[in-house]
Amino acid sequence: MPAANVLYITVDQWRGDCLGVAGHPVVRTPTLDRLAGRGVRFANHWSVTAPCGPSRASLHTGLYSMNHRSVNNGTPLDDRFTNIAREARALGYNPTLFGYTDTSVDPRTVTDPQDPRLWDYEGVLPGFTPGTVLTWHNMAPWLDWLAAHGHEIPDTWEDLFEARPGYPGAEDHASTWAPGLFPAEHTETAFMTERVIEWLDARTGDEPWFAHVSYIRPHPPYRAPEGYHDLYDPDDGPPFKRLADRDAELAMHPIHAAGAHITKAPVDEREMRQLRATYWGNMTEVDDQLGRLFRHLDERGMAGDTLIVVTADHGDQLGDHWLVEKLGWWDESYHVPLIVVDPRPEADATRGTAVGSFTESVDVMPTLCTWMGAEVPVAVDGRELQPFLHDGTAPEDWRAEAHWQWDFRDPVDHVAEDLFGVTMEQCTMDVVRAADHKYVHLGTGECFYFDLTDDPDQLVDRSDDPDRIGAVADARARLLSWRMRHDDRTLTGSLVTGKHGLVVRRDPRV
Repeated sequence: MPAANVLYITVDQWRGDCLGVAGHPVVRTPTLDRLAGRGVRFANHWSVTAPCGPSRASLHTGLYSMNHRSVNNGTPLDDRFTNIAREARALGYNPTLFGYTDTSVDPRTVTDPQDPRLWDYEGVLPGFTPGTVLTWHNMAPWLDWLAAHGHEIPDTWEDLFEARPGYPGAEDHASTWAPGLFPAEHTETAFMTERVIEWLDARTGDEPWFAHVSYIRPHPPYRAPEGYHDLYDPDDGPPFKRLADRDAELAMHPIHAAGAHITKAPVDEREMRQLRATYWGNMTEVDDQLGRLFRHLDERGMAGDTLIVVTADHGDQLGDHWLVEKLGWWDESYHVPLIVVDPRPEADATRGTAVGSFTESVDVMPTLCTWMGAEVPVAVDGRELQPFLHDGTAPEDWRAEAHWQWDFRDPVDHVAEDLFGVTMEQCTMDVVRAADHKYVHLGTGECFYFDLTDDPDQLVDRSDDPDRIGAVADARARLLSWRMRHDDRTLTGSLVTGKHGLVVRRDPRV
């Protein structure tokens, strides 16, 4: 049997700079601040793709999207890949899911064309035991719980997140200010926390457990419960990172203009500031519920032998570059939090530290495997973070930049292909994000180059600047080398010979 517990938490659409402990000028996250004091905060951590489905596929498999190829919400995840749930189960855990993984079934494993899994992109990752599954399109467990608490249930999904009718003062504020229909103790966030606590309390015996808790918030709709809806003054937030001339910024590339149209970021400054403040309120609500969960671990005496990992699938533009949601090449969509608390004595020396080295979401799966005592699967693209947790130093060959990929193909309506006049396979981009520059390469061959020293907000493309020709060429070459280094290697390290039989070598220096 495994030796200790695993509490693996993801929050949805949480920007990496929106943490009190990270020095955010407004947002307060006391629970995550305390958690960072007990463990290690990875301050330069990046998701390797977006949106939710692809980013979670990378989190759970440790693979870049160019290898797992589940590139959009609804793109099937190849069943041949292992994942963190399957690895944990092989060690004797019963990995249990609370929330969702946004996994579309591999259709080759389904024989009935009417199988409901073929109609649902919010499926459960193979290997997980469903605890309480709650998805955006399956709110039934929460709705039943609300009804049991005496609440009237709205007729439609959209109505669930409408503002409370007639709320005093609503007419004097922007549209996302008024609170939601249900009190803070009965939101979907509070519901999920209660279900996890009930599951912990129902456990008998001393068998170690593995729980993956996936909170829906602070993901839109942008609506916070009462008490959190007005927690932050919209005018307290920093200026948005964008050109004052909206049309000029959206003219950088059709992707930018299309993104602004699809995600519909408010153009009105008052509306956008309130939307951001409401999002911050949802963050603090999640932070408070995490505090409730962690206190319960302490009270049950479980904290001392439980690995805690808290991260997010991706970020949110929050008005920067005239966008909301997650897309494209922008930092705000990919910079995410990661806090890891290893309870063992070998991690004592690093408690309360912040890591500045580039880390990526694909590193989470091998870190969990290593902690549980499993060999990291040879195909995994990420690397275990134990050197940072135990020694506080980066390996000499650690990456010097982050990478992410975004795929915007549309197999159903072909919107992107028609809009940009390209093939479906050209609807993609790769990003190399170093400390002082960013290089973006699109499937069409177009590119952008941003000098982050002179232009930290990435407002001016320098790819055509004669003084940057060498830098652009170098970045393009590094991108090619990175892709070559991470080609699928499931069997490439194996060799069958007449003299030695099967030889298998795993080189961990990925």
